[in-house]
Formats: sequence, C-alpha cells, structure tokens
Amino acid sequence: GSTLAIGLRLLGGDCIEGIGIYDRNVNRLKRWEYELNQIRKPFDEKGLPPVYPVDTKQLFQCDMFIFCASKGIPPVGSPVEDVRMAQFNSNSEIIKDYAILARETNFKGIFAVVSDPVDLLCKVAFLESNKNKDGNYDFEGLAANQIIGYGLGVMNGRACFYAEKSKETEHYLDEGRAFGPHGEGLIIANSIENYSEELSNYLTDKTLNANIEVRRLGYKPYVAPSLSSGALSIISTIKETWFYGSTYMGEAYIGSKCRLKESQIEIEQLNLPTPLFDKINYT
Repeated sequence: GSTLAIGLRLLGGDCIEGIGIYDRNVNRLKRWEYELNQIRKPFDEKGLPPVYPVDTKQLFQCDMFIFCASKGIPPVGSPVEDVRMAQFNSNSEIIKDYAILARETNFKGIFAVVSDPVDLLCKVAFLESNKNKDGNYDFEGLAANQIIGYGLGVMNGRACFYAEKSKETEHYLDEGRAFGPHGEGLIIANSIENYSEELSNYLTDKTLNANIEVRRLGYKPYVAPSLSSGALSIISTIKETWFYGSTYMGEAYIGSKCRLKESQIEIEQLNLPTPLFDKINYT
C-alpha cells in the first residue's frame, strides 16, 4: 500500500484531488502522512495530490476505495508454493469487514482490490456486501461492476520483461495479451494475430514464476505489483483508458484488458483463436 501511494502521489497530479490513507497502526499512518507529503517537485510544490489520514467513518467518502491490507504473507524462504493463495483465508476475513462497511455507507464508487488473491477477494467483497444482517443475500450492497481487481497489470509487466529477452518473443509487447487470474490459471498469449501455443506456454510459465525468482534473491516482490497492477492501472481507470483489470464475468472475477467508460466497464472484444479461447474458458 505504501509503494502504491508513492506512485499515486507522483503520477496522479492531473487526475487525483486527494489521497486518503488509513491504517490500524496509528504510528504507521502518521509516518506515511509525513513521508508522502514531503515528496515535492521543486518550484511546483503544489503540483502533487495531498495525502491525509482518514478514520473508518471517512473511508468511503471517496470516488475510489483501494484495499491493500494483507495478513500472513509467507516469509521469504518458506516452502509455500502458491504465496498468493496462502493469503486467502486471512485476507478474506479482513476484506469482509470493509465490504460490509461499504454496504452500510451506500458506497457508489469503485471498490478496488489489490491484495492477494485479487480475483477471489473481489468475489468475497461482492458476496459479503450483498448479505443482510441475517446472512441472507438481498443484493443491496456493492454492484458487481463496482468491484475491480488489480493484479493482472504486473503479470503483463513480467511477461514483457521475459519477452524482451528473445527475438522469438519480443513481439508480445506489440501483439500479446494477458488473461485470467493473478496466479494459477493465468494465460499469457504471445500474439492475438499469430498465436503460438509453445511461445505462449513459455511466457506464461516464466510470468507465473517471476515472483519466486525475486524471493530466491531474499526479497518479497511487491514493488512491480504496487506500480504496474496498482498505481499505473488505477490512474488508467480514473482517466478511462485501457488497463488490465479483473471484472465480473460468468459468476467469477477474471482479468482482461478493460476500461471504465461512463461508470460502466468495457471489456476488449477480440476474435480469439479457438485454442486460446478454450484455455480462457477452462480457467
């Protein structure tokens, strides 16, 4: 969340009026209020959006609520194979509280999910916000298209990183697409026009394991996700330009190229090769 906030502060001057931040740890909240507001561009000192702390009563007095809370991230060196899914139980309990709060405040903005596993937490937020106090669904909470997951942007970024390393795959940057969840089930298509199962499988495998490569170096890989999936994609949402986001399709949240257009979500329409479509359908 802190890295994402740095990105929004630096890049959002022309589209963000202000950035409210919240943390249950008061000292951490104060720290980031101080740090972020001391980022200034010389001789354009008012050019970046102000950052201010908010309390729970103010959380949904905004156009976009961004959920970045995480609990129980497996430490570097742990034997956990799917780090994203390992966070599901604890993070779903946290997001449930905020989904209910969004319902209670009749929130009409975008409920953005950045925490892992992005796609499944979107579904949790949708379901939990649409239950009444008896636990029955009344669908008076968040609309399905108010919730957007931000995890596929960095998968595209990682695919680009590996695609650039070979003449055989560098065309991905101009012709390729990413589909599916932020994790197992991800599909990197080398090209929409000249689809190759072999090259696509190679890029998908490299992308899926990119976070493990960083962990092998002794670090948690959060910088690229915070900026590629987070800040840059969120700013694209605000500006109504294309980005990679997870949206509600066929009773599941799944990632694709999309944009917010006049409060509605538009999904890119493509004539997909049959093998690629079958893969996406399976996911």
